[in-house]
Order: sequence, then structure tokens, then C-alpha cells
Amino acid sequence: MTANRLADPVITLFRVVVGLLFVLHGAASLFGVFGGNRGSGQAIEFGVWPGWWAAVIQFVGGLLVLVGLGTRIAAVICSGSMAYAYFVVHQPSSLLPMNNGGELATLFCWSFLLIAVVGPGRWALDSLLARRTGPARRSELAATS
Repeated sequence: MTANRLADPVITLFRVVVGLLFVLHGAASLFGVFGGNRGSGQAIEFGVWPGWWAAVIQFVGGLLVLVGLGTRIAAVICSGSMAYAYFVVHQPSSLLPMNNGGELATLFCWSFLLIAVVGPGRWALDSLLARRTGPARRSELAATS
């Protein structure tokens, strides 16, 4: 197998794994499952800023990235939320992620940025919808231009 033949399955697998991990992270904080928010066994109280809202972004954004629907926009929002988490929660105690516990936020931030730039891959709902509506949508856009 050449590197080009591996690109589509690897991009898809990367997107699915990162999305799933983010969904689980959000579910832990929203529903108190998988050890709960920060291992407390508890869910974050509804509407609390910024934790509950971050958990909603993690759960919904991760789910969208996982299935590959609205992938680029969802990935940019997820990346931004992790950048916010790093600079607001982790960075004030120390600059480097190894010293401030921000490795996970950093890895998620850059992983989602990569997904936003590279795209969802061939095996995503975005790609399926583009293939289904591609020719019809292109002719519709050409007619309105």
C-alpha cells in the first residue's frame, strides 16, 4: 500500500477517534458518567460558565466531528474551545503544558485544527452529502451566478 492509499482511511480513523474521545469527555462532564467532571463522579451544574458550556461544545462538537457532519466548522469551534481552556484554565499557572496539566487541551486544540484544515476525509457524512448533491448543486450555483 502506498501512502496515498492510506490517507483516506487514516484521516477518517483520526477524525473518528478524536471525535469519540471528545464526546466521551463532554458526556463525563454533562452527565456524570465515565468518572464525571474531572474525576469527581459528578456532572457540571446546568448552565455554569464556562464549564457546562464547554461540555456542550465537547459533546455536540465531538459528535459532529465523529460522524463527519459540518466537520470543518465543528472542528474550528472545538479547537477554539480547547485554546480557551488552555489559556484561561491551564496557562496562568505555568507556560508549558507539561507543567500546567494542559497537555490534553493542547492535543485536542491542535488535533481539531488539523481536522478543520485537512477536512473530514472521504468517509464522512459531509463527503456523502457532497457526492449526492454535487452535480445538482453545482448546476444550481452556476445558474444563479
